[in-house]
Amino acid sequence: MTATTPGYQFLPAGLPRLAAGNWQVAPARSHATFAARAAGRSVRGHLPLTGRVVITEPIEDSTARLAARTSAISTGSPLLDRLLAGPGFLDAGAFPEVSFRSELLAWVPAGWRAVGHLQVKDTEHELACRFDPCLDDLRPGGPQQLLIACSWVIDSRWITRQWIPGLDRRIVMTCSLSLQPDI
Repeated sequence: MTATTPGYQFLPAGLPRLAAGNWQVAPARSHATFAARAAGRSVRGHLPLTGRVVITEPIEDSTARLAARTSAISTGSPLLDRLLAGPGFLDAGAFPEVSFRSELLAWVPAGWRAVGHLQVKDTEHELACRFDPCLDDLRPGGPQQLLIACSWVIDSRWITRQWIPGLDRRIVMTCSLSLQPDI
């Protein structure tokens, strides 16, 4: 059951129903951020995102592919950036991107979920993420866009087997996507 307001449909929990269509990630306004503890301090950074999203009817058949360029990691410290992009961690020279490919999109009572595979280096890991469409930033008469925030937690062992002093096992990732129609 959905409720409607001009231009949007809403699910029972007040969450927006996604409109069918082909969308492209706007790289200038999209990024993945991460946070982890290493060597007794919090490390935060971001990577730019690219990709495509196809929203279909039924919604469960929708797909997304997101990619983050590993050489573009940014923490605010050039030394730490080189270390994280280097062979002991992300190994950007051999593995230029980390990617997520969805296999299922679903609305559950707690909100939207995407299930798929995260490719880190040469290994795929099953992953479920929560995401929230943001419609309040849309302006009437402005360019059509869809804003989505999604989050998940990854295991640091997916990135490196090398011992890094005090590195948390859990790395929290949040993506902010600005989608525009793929024309």
